[in-house]
Amino acid sequence: QVQLVESGGGLVQPGGSLRLSCAALGIVFSLYRMGWYRRAPGKQRELVAATTGVTTTTYSDSVKGRFTISRDNAKNTVYLQMHSLKPEDTAVYYCNARRTGSTYDNWGPGTQVTVSS
Repeated sequence: QVQLVESGGGLVQPGGSLRLSCAALGIVFSLYRMGWYRRAPGKQRELVAATTGVTTTTYSDSVKGRFTISRDNAKNTVYLQMHSLKPEDTAVYYCNARRTGSTYDNWGPGTQVTVSS
């Protein structure tokens, strides 16, 4: 059974930084595309960043240059380092795991990120 456990959310002032972590249990981590999505109030869930087991990373235009996704296959963990946070980054952030070649998504419960002064 796949289990994704997010941590690292919280309240931060504009311009600040946070690092989210997602530990994945029950999967062969290196075979999975790992990603971060977010859902802001009143909006649909959107892709923030994703990384495959090799070198491919994808970022939404709104976070390019500010956020960095990385993964540690030895720890079965994916990270999202966020810098220069803006109020519009406020959202619930969800960890996602999708086996390479599959369309089935596994989701974590989400972690709240609030950017406010």
